[in-house]
Amino acid sequence: MNRTSFSLPGGVYNAVPPRIVFGAGSLAQVLDEVEHTGARRALVLSTPGRGFLAERVAGLLGERCVGILRDAVSQVPIEIAVAAREKAQAMGADCLVSVGGGASIGLGKGIALGLPLPIVAIPTTYSGSEMTGFCGITIDGVKRMHTSLDMLASAVIYDPELTATLPADVGAASALNALAHCVDAIYVPTVSPMMALAAIDGARVLLDALPRVAADPTDLAARSDLLYGAMLGGAALTGGFALQHGLAHTLGGSFGISHGLAHALVLPHVAAYNARFAADRLAPLIASIPGGNLGRAIFDTMVATGLPTSLAAVGFDRGDIDRAAAITVETDNGLNPAPITRDAVRAILEDAFAGRRP
Repeated sequence: MNRTSFSLPGGVYNAVPPRIVFGAGSLAQVLDEVEHTGARRALVLSTPGRGFLAERVAGLLGERCVGILRDAVSQVPIEIAVAAREKAQAMGADCLVSVGGGASIGLGKGIALGLPLPIVAIPTTYSGSEMTGFCGITIDGVKRMHTSLDMLASAVIYDPELTATLPADVGAASALNALAHCVDAIYVPTVSPMMALAAIDGARVLLDALPRVAADPTDLAARSDLLYGAMLGGAALTGGFALQHGLAHTLGGSFGISHGLAHALVLPHVAAYNARFAADRLAPLIASIPGGNLGRAIFDTMVATGLPTSLAAVGFDRGDIDRAAAITVETDNGLNPAPITRDAVRAILEDAFAGRRP
């Protein structure tokens, strides 16, 4: 980005929630945040597996809670979003409290897209989606991006204690997702200079905290750092996204790879590809990495956290590479610094399938 001449889109781009509460034990403030929206009938959203946490939130809300929906699933299928929207309307909900990972946050957005209600988001993973007005919704087997200020949360509560029960592999994949937000945002032309700085700092924090949490999952200070880096990554994501996200959404929406792993498995290879075309914008981050190789540093971090490093290891069929490349090119948003061609995407997928170290 030319620092002396730039033009930024308005609307949902670079817009973040107006209220953020961060710190251990901050879940206790959920009633205050709901009341700040003026709501009196909050609907709590979660996945089936996070129902216990939804019940805890409902207990904190007391009479302000109108019910719990445990319908959230990964990749936000449009059918589930529409059905949940109808349920929320029938229950007379005037506020949504999304608690959990990207699936729960996404369901809240899917409801709000057609039924504008204030959202209080309580993330328990590092997806970063809670900070944005973007949502990937899967329609007819293809995950497509939707944007609306109606999907931007009114408040976000970050409580690192809620991440303590994350399985190690899920947490690591989610944190790599946050790192993907940072890396992708650094070089898109729609990102504001402020969000670009957040992306650089977020990437540094995440690369430092990830191995610390992997080494000692009980280290609350390291978990706080990881969540802080994820928050910065979510903020940076509001500036826009490019090939990294398009490719991960294809792998998740069309091939069923979990969201965090989809990001993690292609991130080293997309970073290595784009670094050749956006060296100036990535320079501040690369300068902080021993050896100065971003793709390799990300790959080595994956190894250190025990994540799989190849698409083959998670069951992706090599025969699907051409189709995945075609879908990614078809849904490209034009913001990537490097050319998005079938050959380029196919080469990235070949490296990711084999698990080659950049």
